[in-house]
Amino acid sequence: MRELIADLFISVDGFASGENQPPYFGYFGPELDQWIREQLDQPQVIIMGRATYQALVGFSVAARDAVSRRMTNLPKLVVSNTLEEPLVWKNTRLLKGDLADKINALKEEPGARLRCIGSISLVRCLLQLRLVDRLRLMMFPLTLGSAGREPIYERYPRLGLELVGTKVVDARLVLLEYRPLRD
Repeated sequence: MRELIADLFISVDGFASGENQPPYFGYFGPELDQWIREQLDQPQVIIMGRATYQALVGFSVAARDAVSRRMTNLPKLVVSNTLEEPLVWKNTRLLKGDLADKINALKEEPGARLRCIGSISLVRCLLQLRLVDRLRLMMFPLTLGSAGREPIYERYPRLGLELVGTKVVDARLVLLEYRPLRD
C-alpha cells in the first residue's frame, strides 16, 4: 500500500502565510533548499488542491530552475470539482469525485508514494478521512499574530499524533514528523 505524506510550512502560531510575508517567511536557507530538493528527487505523485495548483502553476510552468523543472516532470494530481482538463501544467491530472474513494484507490495501486504539498483544506479533509500516513510540519521561527493568514488548524479534527522524527534545518527551522494515531 502506498503511503500518503502531507507537508505543510507553518509559523509557530499555526499560519501558512501572513500579510506582507516573503516566500518561506523570509527564512530560506541552504539546508531548506537541500531538503526541498531531496524531497523532490524521491519518486512520488504530488497531490494538491485547486488553490495550491493555481499558485504554483503560474511560476512553475515558465521557470527554468532545477526545482521547477523537477516539479513539472513529476506526476501531479489536482483535487478539484471546478477546474476542467486539460490543465496547463505538464503531467497534471484532475482528481474529481469522492475524495475518500479516489485516494483509497490510489493508495492501493502500486507505485511511488503520494505527497500532498500545501493545500491546507485538502490536508484537513484527508486527516478527517484518516487517509494521511505521515504529517510533516516545517515550523518557521516567527509568530504572525494578527498579520497571520491561512490558519493551518482551523476546523481540523481532534487527532492524536505520534512524533516519529525531528530535524533542525538551517539552525532555525524545525521539521516535525508525525504519524496519526489510529483510534
